[in-house]
Amino acid sequence: MRREQKQTVDSQYIQQHLANERTYLAWIRTSIAIMGVGFFATSLHFTTPLSGYYEEFMAILISAIAFVIGIVIISISSYIYIKNRRTINSGQYRSSNLPIIFTSILMVLLLALLLTYFLTYN
Repeated sequence: MRREQKQTVDSQYIQQHLANERTYLAWIRTSIAIMGVGFFATSLHFTTPLSGYYEEFMAILISAIAFVIGIVIISISSYIYIKNRRTINSGQYRSSNLPIIFTSILMVLLLALLLTYFLTYN
């Protein structure tokens, strides 16, 4: 006996939902990598002979900022994922520009801080 399965709203847009999930997971991987950059900067600093107060402060600051940026990216990407899921089903999808620009600015600031640290102390 064959069962009839109802088609859900999500199943009408399977490809779009799968792409949304892949994008979300890419954002999560990115945030983990950013947190890793902060950990790398701190661990690299404490394995070198530099021991001034300012150098330690900068290394810890870079690590803390990278961690916060990683958390912010996870939060933003979760919001975008949920919003996209809803708008895909309703047929009113619009791409998210503002969160992308905001995240890009945060990354440029973090990289500028890393560059300043490495050019000043190495």
